[in-house]
Amino acid sequence: MSQTSPTGTPRNTARDLAQIAVFAALIIALGLPGTINIGGSAVPITLQTLGVMLAGALLGPRKGTLAVLTVIVLGLALPVLAGGRTSLMSLSSPTAGFLIGWLPAAAVIGWLSYRMLPRYNVFGGIAINLVGGIVVLYAFGIPGMLLKTDLTVPAAFAANLAYLPGDVLKAVVAAAVAAQVHRAYPALAARNLPVTAARADAV
Repeated sequence: MSQTSPTGTPRNTARDLAQIAVFAALIIALGLPGTINIGGSAVPITLQTLGVMLAGALLGPRKGTLAVLTVIVLGLALPVLAGGRTSLMSLSSPTAGFLIGWLPAAAVIGWLSYRMLPRYNVFGGIAINLVGGIVVLYAFGIPGMLLKTDLTVPAAFAANLAYLPGDVLKAVVAAAVAAQVHRAYPALAARNLPVTAARADAV
């Protein structure tokens, strides 16, 4: 049974903290293959945004965002980002906006994904991941590029076009994985579901 604080806000249980830690570790692990740079863009391709999508889609807005925040905080001292970078290195580079954008991206994906539960479906999940993983993420990432480079607005948008196919593929993979996990482990979502839905799962 979930615990609540005197104000009615859910407390983090041991299970919640374990899930947050596991997904933070997953995001870090997805950075181990390294980075790929396309053309003249200073923003590399990494698999870590796939982890951000999965964290939101599987853990919901609160725990998913906390998992991402854990990675960023660890990155202040450790090279947990793809390419052996720290958060401080990323924040001082053209990738700053994208790193900051991980947080709202996970929150939006989590919030929208959990509106579908307990009937999560792949096509809806893909659409949600595209909104959070591309629209929201780029809304933070492109302004960050403009602040850290001499690119014009059209040039910044053009530089990111090459990343779209990979990001769309990540959105598809994350939705496919989320659909299977939510079907097999509905209890994973119980803390974030409305009370009536959570009780129905528990029956």
